[in-house]
Amino acid sequence: MIFCRKSALIALLLVISVVSNAQNLLIDSEYIASVEKERTEKNREFIEDENSPLDSIKKKEFPGLGYFGVDPKWRVSARMEKYSNPDTLKMKTTTERLPLYLVYGKAYFWVEGKEFALTIYRNVGLMSKPGYEDYLFVPFRDESSGQESYGGGRYIDAREVEGDSIVIDFNKAYNPYCVYSKKYSCPVPPAENFLELLVTAGEKDFKH
Repeated sequence: MIFCRKSALIALLLVISVVSNAQNLLIDSEYIASVEKERTEKNREFIEDENSPLDSIKKKEFPGLGYFGVDPKWRVSARMEKYSNPDTLKMKTTTERLPLYLVYGKAYFWVEGKEFALTIYRNVGLMSKPGYEDYLFVPFRDESSGQESYGGGRYIDAREVEGDSIVIDFNKAYNPYCVYSKKYSCPVPPAENFLELLVTAGEKDFKH
């Protein structure tokens, strides 16, 4: 009787494992499809939108943006430490412009068994703009910078959430507009946001 109960329990656990794996695969496939859809839409906007960073000549020659493959492992859940009395700083840019940013806090996350951290910012100029009340800015560089990705670093958008966690999606890392035109002034990722990690996710360097 005991043997039968153990066999039944093992069988039940196997069924649960199979169902759980199937659900995870479905979630991953839906997530990958949504990111790929966003990328297709961004390519279209770069060609058609009047606010595209590309000039008329580059639009005609535009081959589409280059990306690393979408990998769910690069959508990380981070532990968020919000600063109770955040400083405001003038962030360096690619020009003489020094926009104000609130130092919102620091996010800690694990990749491949190692812990990393990124400082999170809020653009003071956007804090009162409709739709940006909870917007967070994550500028960073990593070991792919200057190789497969843009040497000046990339950005990630995030949203403020209640509690002590935040999602940082490296698959959605994107290039600053100054990559496409020198007429833009772009924030330079602070030195503390250099990751000693090869981030094979998000947008690659733009090939002119």
